[in-house]
Amino acid sequence: MTAPVIAIPSLHRTAPGLQTRVLLVCGILSSLLYAAMNVFIPMLWDGYNAASRVVSELSAIDAPTRSLWVPLGIVYGVLVTLFGFGVWTSARGNRALRVVGALLIAYGAFDIIPWPPMHLREVLAAGGATLTDTLHIVWSMIAVLLMILVIAFGAAAFGQWFRKYSIGTLMTLAIFGALTGVDSPGISANVPTPWIGVWERINIGVYMLWVVVLAIALLRARNRRSLIGGAQ
Repeated sequence: MTAPVIAIPSLHRTAPGLQTRVLLVCGILSSLLYAAMNVFIPMLWDGYNAASRVVSELSAIDAPTRSLWVPLGIVYGVLVTLFGFGVWTSARGNRALRVVGALLIAYGAFDIIPWPPMHLREVLAAGGATLTDTLHIVWSMIAVLLMILVIAFGAAAFGQWFRKYSIGTLMTLAIFGALTGVDSPGISANVPTPWIGVWERINIGVYMLWVVVLAIALLRARNRRSLIGGAQ
């Protein structure tokens, strides 16, 4: 007599457990935390204008907001790292999504270590730049590269809708990243940069939103029969 066949779903179609769901929620929390940091911390610096100053100035040497920004930035890095592990464990058979998880872990770990800080504009304009200012630029470039790679590989993780959304996000990053770059020499020269904070925060916002959308997509996927599609 032939034994009855019991259908067992493959691992990559198994719903994530509670632990994975908590890790995925960390992605949403990381974006909410960073958004809150950009709203409330500037209020503690009398004279800081979010439209004309970049985010890095909030953690600059001798900035009145540095003592608060740095520890919260570490918390943000921890949340991103945990989210990366959540993406990794959700990937299963999806190689592109597994790469996204690894990149997010690297990006989060990169943020846990406090960045080399820049000096205030007045110091830079007076010729007070040091090695830490150069390293801050290098750190920023690495962070941007990791963000781009996360979105690029993430574009292949789901269906056509997410691919189009990711491409749109990358295009937005390219446009406003270029605008930020055009205005950035004005920081070290301590000349007016009336829109640089706007350009940079648009870039930050679209990336943070992309992370939230990815987290929600993964959380919703656990309720579908096919958890993840994508290239094998």
